[in-house]
Amino acid sequence: MSQKNETIILALALLLTVGIVGSGFWWFTNNSGVKIGNTITQNPEPESKDRVSFGEKSFTQGDISPVKKEGVQAIANKSYDKAIANFTAALKLNRNDPEALIFLNNARIGSSKSYTIAASVPFGTDPNVSLEILRGVAQAQNEINTSGGVKGVPLRVGIANDDDNPEIAKQIASSLVSNSEVLGVVGPNTSDSTLAAGTIYTSGKLVAISPTSTSVKISNFSRYVFRTVPSDFMAARSLANYMVRTLQKKNAVVFFNSQSNYSQSLKSEFVSSVSLEGGQVSSEFDLSKADFSAAKSVEQATKQGAEVMMLAANAETLDKALQVVQINQKRLTLLGGDDVYTVKTLEIGREQAAGMIVAVPWHIEGDRKSDFPQKSRQLWGGDVSWRSALSYDATVALIAALESNPTRSGVQQALLSSEFSTSGASGTIRFLASGDRNAPVQLVKIVPGSRSRTGYDFEPVR
Repeated sequence: MSQKNETIILALALLLTVGIVGSGFWWFTNNSGVKIGNTITQNPEPESKDRVSFGEKSFTQGDISPVKKEGVQAIANKSYDKAIANFTAALKLNRNDPEALIFLNNARIGSSKSYTIAASVPFGTDPNVSLEILRGVAQAQNEINTSGGVKGVPLRVGIANDDDNPEIAKQIASSLVSNSEVLGVVGPNTSDSTLAAGTIYTSGKLVAISPTSTSVKISNFSRYVFRTVPSDFMAARSLANYMVRTLQKKNAVVFFNSQSNYSQSLKSEFVSSVSLEGGQVSSEFDLSKADFSAAKSVEQATKQGAEVMMLAANAETLDKALQVVQINQKRLTLLGGDDVYTVKTLEIGREQAAGMIVAVPWHIEGDRKSDFPQKSRQLWGGDVSWRSALSYDATVALIAALESNPTRSGVQQALLSSEFSTSGASGTIRFLASGDRNAPVQLVKIVPGSRSRTGYDFEPVR
């Protein structure tokens, strides 16, 4: 296929995304926006203090309801009763808005005593992922506050917009460290931002728990940086095992982004895991290269006798990975890492992505015994993604640590203790000395379905 035809395919696919996203609600989409990648605009960046809000500003992109705007202004004016009425009305209009629920709970606290945490999310560059993460944080805050608080003290939550930019994440970390009221942080989202900001959180002795950063470099990185998501080592092992033992295939190629810590980590762990299983990775294709050609890569992979394509793409290179999916035309079996688990994959991939196996930390249909799926559906009116579940777990872990000792040092000591254990959406939460959580991953498969409203869904492989 010519480079011109590749470009046409990608352009049509992106137009399709714009047409579909925003037309309805689904578990990991924003009702009013589309995923726009990790590109940072050239506009002057606001100071870090302007990137943190406890209700006095909204980071939601696009038009927001007048009552939500009034609620934001009311909190800024410290008119908490008015803010409560406004946010309550806003949630009746859109129950799926975690920012509004967080601000509502903050307004209920008003100027009363509270314990404070913050969530660092990429609202400016990835609003959909930000909302997924905030749904977990908001649900945990809502549950603890409606049940009496942390030993009688309510939980206040700040939202920080880090744009998935490591430098901005560091600035926000400095701002949060300097705010003595902040006792813990949920986030950042990407491994690059977590590693960058983690140095600041460590020097400031403020705990950060990432629900979504999977790079193996985060293991043993800091005694102040934890995560509720399994590392790429676990995902790579599961995918390699499935490829060799279940699919009975031994020759794979990998598509990755050399500029992403997460992507590099997942790629390297997959290569090692496939080798241990008796297979091989015959080629590695760097999606970040300016001269990357999906057509030439697929052609080369086929000539080398590859049976499997592993997509270790990150959010920034997902469009190129989906171009590979389109050109592959279902000839080679597809595997993917957790950044491939998006509505865009279902929309653009459609029939061509059907059958793809993706490794994720959690799926709403994966644990029939858990009550979290039912509670989250009651709250949000639909299914939530693994990002919501793991951010819920990060928040629950901070709450449990606050119950033990509501100080920064107390939170860190509680999480490091071999006695620490609490229950979350994805099972028991406890941390290894490395800051990791020893938890399995869930393999899901793209199959025809109606839950996502795209014609396809991710469903657990049983």
